[in-house]
Amino acid sequence: MHIILFEDNKVSNLYPVTTGRPAFSISVGSFRLIDLVNELNGELELIVRPHLRDVVAADFPHIWRPERGKRKGPFLVINARTVPNANMIAVWKELTKDSLHGGILCNDDDIIAACLSEEAIFPDQEIGCRQLIGLLEDMHLPPMKKPPKAEMLKLTSDIIRYHLLTIDDNLEYRLGKGRYKEIGDGLFIPKDDKNIPQIGQYFVSDSTEGPIILESGTNIGPFCFMRGPVYIGPKAKVIEHAAIKDKVAVGPISKVGGEVEASTIEPYTNKQHHGFLGHSYLGSWVNLGAGTCNSDLKNSYNEVCMDTAMGKIKSGMQFLGCVVGDYAKTAINTSIFTGKTIGTCSMNYGFVTTAVPSFVNYARSFGQVTELPVDVMIATQARMFARRNVTPRPCDVQLLYDMYELTQHERQLASDPLSL
Repeated sequence: MHIILFEDNKVSNLYPVTTGRPAFSISVGSFRLIDLVNELNGELELIVRPHLRDVVAADFPHIWRPERGKRKGPFLVINARTVPNANMIAVWKELTKDSLHGGILCNDDDIIAACLSEEAIFPDQEIGCRQLIGLLEDMHLPPMKKPPKAEMLKLTSDIIRYHLLTIDDNLEYRLGKGRYKEIGDGLFIPKDDKNIPQIGQYFVSDSTEGPIILESGTNIGPFCFMRGPVYIGPKAKVIEHAAIKDKVAVGPISKVGGEVEASTIEPYTNKQHHGFLGHSYLGSWVNLGAGTCNSDLKNSYNEVCMDTAMGKIKSGMQFLGCVVGDYAKTAINTSIFTGKTIGTCSMNYGFVTTAVPSFVNYARSFGQVTELPVDVMIATQARMFARRNVTPRPCDVQLLYDMYELTQHERQLASDPLSL
């Protein structure tokens, strides 16, 4: 089977998360969509925005390319904004049962997935998102019988909403594959793994509301507390005295300390000092300074509006913290108000009271917001990578240039009046 995972023209609604990463690489409930798609064992093709092609090719070297031969059906086409719920694997398999006639699964005006027969005709060369959608529309595929419930990431706040809704199912799916052994009540580590997790003294776990999974090479400091469901990715480090609780997923090679609740932390991110992070999302290569805290509940207990670079959007959520783009940083004691988005490659100081554009020094509470030159971020990237023994690839450097150009319109917000 040839699987096509594609980004559509609505991925910009998920900025700043999708500024520098494809939508299928967003972690939700401990899984990325591409992790689940890979379990289908098909030949994988990825259709992404032009500025992400080189990075995606480097990160996923196994993907199909035109020089590897003609596409061979049947075909399964999946929207990259599909919420990565492990239950979708069964949905995709059900959709592909009738590969002779094909079928399609939609949500409102979004194509979630489609199955095409072996006779479906694709051009031999690479195709773009618009061309792909046009081909699907021209085929007039029959809708899936008894369509299951399948959700899409439509707004930035959905990344947090569906993290909370899917983590229980996703962790249950992980445990159901038989890769883990239980070493305590609801506490699981990988089976037959030489790089077993290191757990410090006086560690306390509470699995009453869900399991706790510690992946290979994790390091849990002494005097830590975890309340499940919790997922700690490979080689992640949890600092001593940390409190990790109530639906937290930490990506590989990250460092986490302080109090973290109901949040996702992507790989290579540091939140290792004291301070609260709740109902939030942190991208990769983010660093939160000591004492950085965010608010996830309004004093009025009202619905939180997500404050984005394109305006405020109702979330329908009472608890909602911040969404922080890749490479963003905060200084010590930074305070992030409820429902804020923080742009990629931004440096933040004091009180974050509005949406933060990408590539800025944000010190609005001190009356200063200035543009951050892309060359500064390239030098910073090199230093950060060196600390983790990672060598920047040409595509990593070029991505910073591309993100800088892509977010130029956001920096017009820097002229807005001070808001406290």
